[in-house]
Amino acid sequence: MHLYKKIFNLKNKLIFLFLVLALVPPVVFGIFSIKTTESVINNLVSRQIENIAADKAVILERWLQERKQDMQVVAGTSIVKSMEPGLIAPYLELVREQYRVYNNISIFSDKNELVFSTGDYPQGQEIRIVDGVHQESPATPPVKYLPKEKESTFQLTAPVYENGQKIGSVLGTVGTHNIISIILHVSLGETGECYLVDRNGTFLAHKEPSRILSENISHSGSFTNAFGPGERKNIYRDYRNIEVLGTSHKVEGTDWYIVVEQDKAEAFRSADSMKRLIGLMMLTAIGSAFVLTWVISYHFIRPIQGLSRSAKILAQSEYLPEGLDTMRRDEIGVLYRSFNDMAMKIKQRQDTLVEKINLKSAELEETGETLKHLKLIAERSEKFAALGRLGAAVAHEIRTPLTSLKLFLESIQGEIEISPEFIEDFGIAMGQISRIETAINRLLDYTKPKEMEFSKISPGYLIGDVVSLVRPMANKLECTIETIITPNLPEIRGDIKLLEEALINLFINALEVMPEKGRINIRASVTSYAPTEDENKMVPAVRIDVEDTGPGISPENLNYIFDPFFTTKAAGTGLGLPTVFNTVKRHNGEITAANRPEGGACFSIFLPVISEG
Repeated sequence: MHLYKKIFNLKNKLIFLFLVLALVPPVVFGIFSIKTTESVINNLVSRQIENIAADKAVILERWLQERKQDMQVVAGTSIVKSMEPGLIAPYLELVREQYRVYNNISIFSDKNELVFSTGDYPQGQEIRIVDGVHQESPATPPVKYLPKEKESTFQLTAPVYENGQKIGSVLGTVGTHNIISIILHVSLGETGECYLVDRNGTFLAHKEPSRILSENISHSGSFTNAFGPGERKNIYRDYRNIEVLGTSHKVEGTDWYIVVEQDKAEAFRSADSMKRLIGLMMLTAIGSAFVLTWVISYHFIRPIQGLSRSAKILAQSEYLPEGLDTMRRDEIGVLYRSFNDMAMKIKQRQDTLVEKINLKSAELEETGETLKHLKLIAERSEKFAALGRLGAAVAHEIRTPLTSLKLFLESIQGEIEISPEFIEDFGIAMGQISRIETAINRLLDYTKPKEMEFSKISPGYLIGDVVSLVRPMANKLECTIETIITPNLPEIRGDIKLLEEALINLFINALEVMPEKGRINIRASVTSYAPTEDENKMVPAVRIDVEDTGPGISPENLNYIFDPFFTTKAAGTGLGLPTVFNTVKRHNGEITAANRPEGGACFSIFLPVISEG
């Protein structure tokens, strides 16, 4: 019932009534106008395209027939029948000069031997003469494209008869530049085009020469419309997968087809403009209806609804309105002012109560943050204490007997001759002992860090030294390293050996997870950061970013990668990144890790610069 009253109130009824009166007539008229316009445009453009295709086909048919007649005329002259090269040469050159469409004209004897050619005809090439004039259904001459001349050519033949006996043949190579330029030129706006294809859909002539004889339309709507069964459509998708209006015409006597098309978007541009105009009219009608509704609501309905809503809100104590503003002097104005006085007194009492609650909440939140920070410090202190005890136990319980075992094996290596079949096993044993020693040393270095030797360090020198050390390993893995260092970086103070080890550790981690031909970017710039101990203080620092193109870090592992013994490697100790973390912290710096949007991980080190004072 409440929803029913809310939907069918007086204001919504007025809005609905005005919207119906304002929208129904223009919508009906607009739909009718758009449909009529689209139908008229479709018929006009289709008729224009059909006429152009028919005219182009007729022009090409007439031109082909003229070329066949040219061959008949040449074959019927007494000069050609003489089969004398000296007489034929000037005559054929005159024919080429007069017609300007023949790239070459050749005369062959009845044994298919070359008598004379106006151009270069390859010696020893097999000659196949097909009578392209007198056959009842002559085959379509094959088209060839000459990239250097940017022209398509084909050949026509005509037999040479003397007293009813065939004594030779005329072979003409016809250039199509002039006729094709006429065929391809169409006046159909900006997107209209005409092209020539064969029965298989292969381009024989096109405004883009690169498509000729190398591409076809067999998988497009153009091919289906021209050669497919069923009723032909005048709107389809062409070889560019663009919706077009088009048609095709067969060139009689050949298997060539003229195709004429125009983009549908351009053809129906005027209809689209009408759609936008009708849409604008509808928006105007909607706006007018809302304005008229607002005027009525403002003077008659809105004041009462506003007072009703405010009373309900005040009764439910969800929030207190700031007050109902009105300039009216009638009964509604008196009622508004009385309601405002009542709401103000309630608001004052509520503000006092909210202020007390906020103070208590802030105190509790601050206490919670303090306890959380103290708990984190206690957990880390307990973890490091356990690591210290573990390091001492490792040194006593594992390192001592391991050293003894290593010395024993080294001593017997020189005193006892080892059988050849055990030499490899002996080497593996010594290698595993060295590996365990390295892991123990890393653990001891982590639990009992060395004393730092501080000195002034140039960040550019530090990065250059580290890159020179890891570049051979990167080259072996076919990975590239790019350094991007801001000029004139300020100096930092620290232990250069520890900082080099930290950066090398980050480089090795990146190289181990990246595929071959990966990329590492190391950047250095001036910035400032807020220390963990005092987030309200900004410290000038040098920022060093090590970025890779590897798989990145799993989101669930980002919070644990600096914890001791946490590793995702099969043979990892989990002490590399914790050691880097400790080194940065001992330099009063910060280190963060994140995944790059384009892929890979980024480790950022912030080291405070030497203060000028």
